[in-house]
Amino acid sequence: MTERSIPSEYYGWWRIIETSNWNNDDIDIIGKALISITGNDDRLRMFVLLAYVTCNVTTTGVSFTMEGAWEYDPVSGTGSVKLRKDGRLSGKIKIKNGDESSFIAERAEEPEETIPAPPSYRDKWRRRW
Repeated sequence: MTERSIPSEYYGWWRIIETSNWNNDDIDIIGKALISITGNDDRLRMFVLLAYVTCNVTTTGVSFTMEGAWEYDPVSGTGSVKLRKDGRLSGKIKIKNGDESSFIAERAEEPEETIPAPPSYRDKWRRRW
């Protein structure tokens, strides 16, 4: 997908500020909770989730698939976002064979530091030694 395929009202970085099913006090535990919607190397970070995101434009907004890690455990899933009248995003995320939650996000600046790649399960054991 090219960067031009994402509509301008969705394009960019979004700060996840609230979720419906998870404790919002821990949303930024590994860094600001963010999702990028650019169509190019998109990322998601919230709680202990780090994931690569692939976006697709739909008639009602943008849908995405994700693949990454929750702590060190591999996860994948799907999600979608749509623009609210107040300019925020309203979204849903579903982890395959796991939880699902809605979330609210507001426009943000691109982070100064790149969101790290999701850790592999092997990294879990490397840290112990």
